[in-house]
Amino acid sequence: MTQLPDAGWRDRAGLRRIVAALTADGGAVRLVGGAVRDTLLGLPVADIDLATPLLPDEVTRRLAAADIKVIPTGIAHGTVTAIASGDHHEITTLRRDVETDGRRATIAFADDWRDDAARRDFTINALYADPDTGRIDDWFGGIDDLQNGCVRFIGDAATRIAEDHLRILRFYRFAARFGRGPLEPASHAAVIAARQSLKSLSRERIADELLKILSLPDPRVIVGQMAADGIFEVLLPELDPAFATAFDRLLANETAVDAAPAPLRRLSVLLPADAAIAEQVASRLRLSTRQRKHLAALAARRGDVVQPARQLAHAIGIDAACDVHLIAGYPDAVRALAGWAVPSLPVKGGDIVARGVAAGPDVARILKAVEAAWVAEDFPDAARVAELVDQKIGRTSD
Repeated sequence: MTQLPDAGWRDRAGLRRIVAALTADGGAVRLVGGAVRDTLLGLPVADIDLATPLLPDEVTRRLAAADIKVIPTGIAHGTVTAIASGDHHEITTLRRDVETDGRRATIAFADDWRDDAARRDFTINALYADPDTGRIDDWFGGIDDLQNGCVRFIGDAATRIAEDHLRILRFYRFAARFGRGPLEPASHAAVIAARQSLKSLSRERIADELLKILSLPDPRVIVGQMAADGIFEVLLPELDPAFATAFDRLLANETAVDAAPAPLRRLSVLLPADAAIAEQVASRLRLSTRQRKHLAALAARRGDVVQPARQLAHAIGIDAACDVHLIAGYPDAVRALAGWAVPSLPVKGGDIVARGVAAGPDVARILKAVEAAWVAEDFPDAARVAELVDQKIGRTSD
C-alpha cells in the first residue's frame, strides 16, 4: 500500500477545518488528482481538490455549520468551493457519467469511489488519498504509470476521448509534463485517430489548452510530435512548416536572458511572420483584444530589429519589443530594456497653444513632429523637448 508522503500543505489550517467538517458523523472525504500526483513526484502543489460521497447540499450545510464560506462554483456538477483560513479548495461529490457527447457530460451523483475514478482521464490523475492517514487508493495502476513516466488513458482510450475531445490535447500536455520515453502506444494511436473531433470543441477551450502546452518550460518535443501527428492540421493549419528552427532559436534566447515562458511569443514562432495570419488565428481562437494586438504586433515586426530597442518599445510596448528581439535572436536588446519604462512625451497640446499657436491642426502636426524627433534622439529630457518645440513652431511659422 502506497502512502502519501508528508507535505506541509497537508497540515494547513483551512484544509484541516474542511476535512473535520466533512468527516464528522460518518462523512468521508479524499484528496484527489493533482495534489496527490504532484506530492508523489515531489513537485510543488498548486490546487488541493477534494472528493466526497456527500451530496452538495449536505457539503454546504456542514461547511456553513463550521463557519466555512461556500461558493457554488459548479453546483450543477456537484462542485463547491470552500474558503477556510484564507485557502480555497474545490469539493466535488462523487459522480458517474450518464451521457456524454465529447463536449459536455450529463452526470449522476454516486457513492462509489471507483466509479468516480473511472470517469477521469488518465491513470495518474485517478489517485485518491485519505487526508488523515495518507493511504492512497489506486484502481488503475496510476502509481506505476507515474513511476514509469507513462501517461495512459483509463480503460479504453477511444472511449475516454469520446467522452471529452479536449482529452486529446490534455494527453499531449500531460505527456510533456510527466512522460518519459515514447508515448504510450494505445493512447497515442487513439488521439491521432480522433484528431478531427477537435473541431467540435469550443474555440475557447482549444485556445486555453494550446496556450497551456506552449507555457511548459520546453514544449518543443511535444509540439513537434503534435505536428507530426496531424494535430495542427486541425487546430492550426497556418502552421509554418519551418517553425522548428525559429522555435529552437527562441528557446535558446529565452534561456540566455532567463525569460519566463510566454505562450503568445511561442505561438508567434509557429506562424508565418504575417500580421493578417496572426489576426486570423487570434480571431479563430477567440483570444482577447490585448492578446490579438500582441500577436499581430509580433507578426508585423518580427524582422524589425534594425530599429533601436527603445524606439520599437515606444511603438509597440516593452513586452512586445522584447518578444520581437527574443524571436529574432537579439537577447542583448532584451537586457537593454530591462528596468526601463516607456516615458511620456513631456509636452502637451496646451503647451504649444500657450506659445501662440492657434488651436487646430497645426498643434497636432507640431506635436507629432516633436514626438518623432524626441523618439529619434532617444527620449531626451524636458529642456531638450522645449528646444524641439521651438524649432517646430518656427518651421510652421516659416
